[in-house]
Amino acid sequence: MDLVLASSSPRRAGILRGLGFSLKVDPPQVPEEPAPGEDPRGHAERLAREKVEAVRGRHPGALVVGGDTVVVLDGKILGKPATPGEAEAMLLVLAGRTHTVVSGLAVAFPDGTVRSGVDSARVTFRPFGAPLARAYVATGEPLDKAGAYGIQGWGAALVRRIEGDYHTVVGLPLALFLDLLEAEGWHYDFQGLDRSSVPRGK
Repeated sequence: MDLVLASSSPRRAGILRGLGFSLKVDPPQVPEEPAPGEDPRGHAERLAREKVEAVRGRHPGALVVGGDTVVVLDGKILGKPATPGEAEAMLLVLAGRTHTVVSGLAVAFPDGTVRSGVDSARVTFRPFGAPLARAYVATGEPLDKAGAYGIQGWGAALVRRIEGDYHTVVGLPLALFLDLLEAEGWHYDFQGLDRSSVPRGK
């Protein structure tokens, strides 16, 4: 069974490869701006679905996985910073506070079904000031990441506590992924996937 990742994220690819999946990567071209009045959970799930829909036609017979992750503070979505200055400003807003990371995930199945869902986790940052934020931005790591940090890299040094699934913060909620597979009768057994189980609710 081919597994296609509709994302350019090496973090998402790493999670799936860590489960033993052989992976094709096919990043979609999908605008990531929130729609007017869209809440963070709806935004993340919509984009995850749009990403799998954008590439699934190129991979008949494959499972296609797509995701989107946003950082939310005080109800506001913090996207990817456009400049080092914007990244530093984001980090200083998050310093010493608790924010929410929302990850949407979608899976397109060979029979045409698309299932999706959302998971969230709460992340508390250690207090820090401009010198540490500036030093972290200088690594280059924050510039392509929602909220201007990557918890799986140097950004781990900013974090005091996580409440929820670590993989949700990285960008691919693993428990949700397996739940979506099982809902369609796909079972992961550490050797790969089989289709022998009965889909839930069918």
